[in-house]
Amino acid sequence: MSAAIQELLGILDLEVLEHNLFRGRSPQIEWQRVFGGQTIAQSLVAAQRTVPGDRFVHSLHGYFMRPGDIKVPIDYEVDRIRDGGSFTTRRVVASQHGKAIFSLEASFQTDEPGLMHQMPMPPDVPQPEELMSQQDIIAGLGDIVPPAMRQFWGRRDRPFEMRPVIVDHYTSRAKLEPRQHVWIRLMGDIPDDRLLWSAVLAYLSDLTLLDTSTFAHGRAVVDPDIMAASLDHAMWFHRPAPLDDWLLYTQDSPWSGGGRGFSRGSIYTRSGTLIASVTQEGLIRLRRRD
Repeated sequence: MSAAIQELLGILDLEVLEHNLFRGRSPQIEWQRVFGGQTIAQSLVAAQRTVPGDRFVHSLHGYFMRPGDIKVPIDYEVDRIRDGGSFTTRRVVASQHGKAIFSLEASFQTDEPGLMHQMPMPPDVPQPEELMSQQDIIAGLGDIVPPAMRQFWGRRDRPFEMRPVIVDHYTSRAKLEPRQHVWIRLMGDIPDDRLLWSAVLAYLSDLTLLDTSTFAHGRAVVDPDIMAASLDHAMWFHRPAPLDDWLLYTQDSPWSGGGRGFSRGSIYTRSGTLIASVTQEGLIRLRRRD
């Protein structure tokens, strides 16, 4: 198991402080604030710790209130709202410095049969082996790639790899159709644990989604004239998957306005099984020039 995967599993293994109260840490990296996917995943882990073992998350809804401080632990307090016959509901509040930074509500259900259908995976999407890695993109395009993206893509100690189908968004100011396809995979195996699969998938679901809302405007969230931050995040878990291969994250943005951008995503296995759906609204604000 790689060191990066061990670090990811470590931050998802919360410390128990007392009944319904847990503590998580952040990796000590150069970013100024806690990655939103980490906060979502740790909140889900905290909720899972209080749910009967025969019930699994089927949806979560969260709101970001303040940026997280990577230098300070995050406390997660769980409110056991309801334990029903087949559904369980939990609320989690994540806090630092005595103030809430994120809140989450999650619903859990026992497995049961029922009517089933899914929208198919988009056709004619190139396979990840046909696409350039992020290191290849940096090597091939050099200074055209924004410095923040070069810094993020150039890191080799991350627990995941991404291969975007198109890179025009990062290399030009062209106004593009607000949709994209991104292949994502973990850089190593994780234990065969359905609860862990859900938490890791929640972690990955925050990658690139907000950025899709900037495509139509010829910008990116890393542009110096953009102030960007996640405001809320919702996710529905359709089927369990072991996360041992590439996942296709298809995304579109049907709307932006009022200083906000709205994006939707669907996560498929390579074989075409839809395993999760995601929505997110975020702050997309043009910085004022004095």
